[in-house]
Amino acid sequence: MTALAFSGPRAATGPLVLGIETSCDETGVGLVRGHELLADAVASSVDEHARFGGVVPEVASRAHLEAMVPTVQRALEQAGVRLADVDAIAVTAGPGLAGALLVGVCAAKAYALALDKPLYGVNHLAAHVAVDQLEHGQLPAPAIALLVSGGHSSLLLVPDVATQIRPLGATIDDAAGEAFDKVARVLGLPFPGGPHIDRAAAEGDAAHVPFPRAKYRDGTSDFSFSGLKTAVARWVEAREAAGEPVPVADVAASFQEAVADVLTRKAVDACRAHGVEHLVIGGGVAANSRLRALAQERCDGAGIRLRVPRPGLCTDNGAMVAALGAELHARGVPGSDLNFPADSSLPVTMITTPS
Repeated sequence: MTALAFSGPRAATGPLVLGIETSCDETGVGLVRGHELLADAVASSVDEHARFGGVVPEVASRAHLEAMVPTVQRALEQAGVRLADVDAIAVTAGPGLAGALLVGVCAAKAYALALDKPLYGVNHLAAHVAVDQLEHGQLPAPAIALLVSGGHSSLLLVPDVATQIRPLGATIDDAAGEAFDKVARVLGLPFPGGPHIDRAAAEGDAAHVPFPRAKYRDGTSDFSFSGLKTAVARWVEAREAAGEPVPVADVAASFQEAVADVLTRKAVDACRAHGVEHLVIGGGVAANSRLRALAQERCDGAGIRLRVPRPGLCTDNGAMVAALGAELHARGVPGSDLNFPADSSLPVTMITTPS
């Protein structure tokens, strides 16, 4: 298991919120005051999944169990605070892997009961939107959010990140991050595929292969990446069958361009359709360099203001959960009922579980 950490400013004032994230393969614990990030500790089990070429739910759950207490302690040490100083706790209630979510939810309930503090069971997708406030301040209302990760590719209208999120579209098959992982496997690149494809693409020609752009101009805000993944696999298989070398860098760049093209075009179109001037991009794929560059280029051309957190806040982390919890706590939203379950299919319209 590997561990990554971030230590932020410690001069902020206001209620201190502890956030716990365990929706997939990363145990994240963050501490936030207002919009100030004090600590972000992450323990990742990605190395344990690499040999399987994808996340194994049972392996992820066991890794969360082992990492939870040490990661909480490390976050407290980074922030220079005690557990008793915490004013509220937030935890990802869903969506995500059921067993992984359950570890985080049970831990958060135990901490909340022991400290006699309010607990917020929050939505993972809403937290990906809220984390932008730690870097760029209060989120403008309304905003369009493009969330892209291994499990989600969604376009959301966000009138208010704490009270109202409206889904506009989502993937009808593979998520963008899932396609990155599958294409990386075809190209013989390691898991997780996103960072490796990004690095390989830097040396390639994005126009080398004209891969398809599904649902590019279909009038919806939905996505489809399964056909693109299959097109890459068939192109590579044809080269191999002919005894020709596969230009990995060129294929990676061409695939990455197709994904970024569709995502950014749909996002800008959604902003125009709803008269929204601010676009937020989040999720693990938001760390992709080409997606960030093309989004900036197209937003500049359309007069849209782009907000993308630094890469470390795009991937799953406790900071994003703490950020949403801090927003809810600041609004005076009552804590969740302690009987709330982990919900692997929690809809994005449910920002927090009921009080």
